[in-house]
Amino acid sequence: MFKSILAPIIGVILFIVFVGLLYQGKMPFITAFKKTTGDKPVDELNADMSSSFRRIPRQYGREDVINNNQKSVTINNKEIKVEVAKTNEERAKGLSGRDSLEADSGMLFIFNNQKPIFWMKDTKVALDIIWINDLKIVGINKDVQPEPGVSEDKLKKYPAPEEIDLVLEVSAGYSDKNNIKVGDNVELNNI
Repeated sequence: MFKSILAPIIGVILFIVFVGLLYQGKMPFITAFKKTTGDKPVDELNADMSSSFRRIPRQYGREDVINNNQKSVTINNKEIKVEVAKTNEERAKGLSGRDSLEADSGMLFIFNNQKPIFWMKDTKVALDIIWINDLKIVGINKDVQPEPGVSEDKLKKYPAPEEIDLVLEVSAGYSDKNNIKVGDNVELNNI
């Protein structure tokens, strides 16, 4: 009777230990063994997986997988990481209050064929404002400067040159530095 109760308990404990060691990567005889599916090893199948997932190197005995769905815009083969502002609240806040903007990054505002007017309310960094319609640049306001201490009614306004569906804000000078001009095509990534 004692064996019939003890045997399942020991089996469960061994299973838990085995799974724990496997999860921590401490079972080299299993990790060294390459299972295959078809004629591709599992490692190659993982490499073929969507580029939106990336393996993080082993740290502290485990390997993690993170979602790499970084949103970005590509212009002239130059990738710009973006935060996306698609709601009225997100668009109203924009980049206001930021002390800096990383190189090769910006904010993408999504509109629905509108002719919005931008301003630099509470914005602390100089910007280039890139107006986009149907994935083509239709206008650029370069080196738009912050206006600290200026009342809302006195802030300079920057209207879209025509109806647009996207606006990209990047650090001032980015357009000239990367030869971005009206007529260039825009590619959206993970947006």
